[in-house]
Amino acid sequence: MAIEDEVGPHAVKVYKSMKDLAMLSEEKMGTAERITQTARLPKTMVMNALQELQNKGWARRKVREKAAGYYLLK
Repeated sequence: MAIEDEVGPHAVKVYKSMKDLAMLSEEKMGTAERITQTARLPKTMVMNALQELQNKGWARRKVREKAAGYYLLK
């Protein structure tokens, strides 16, 4: 099943941005700020899209000291 069938258009844009940035593993995770710059969406939309991706099992959030990191699972 394709991601376009499961999540909204903003989440798809965030997913593609994360894939372009190679955030594919815990070692290569990135911050929401970096994703916001690449996706060219407002930060609240990016945060909502990241939440949607997490709920559907497409991404994971890892809490760190300064900023949380995000990476793709699928």
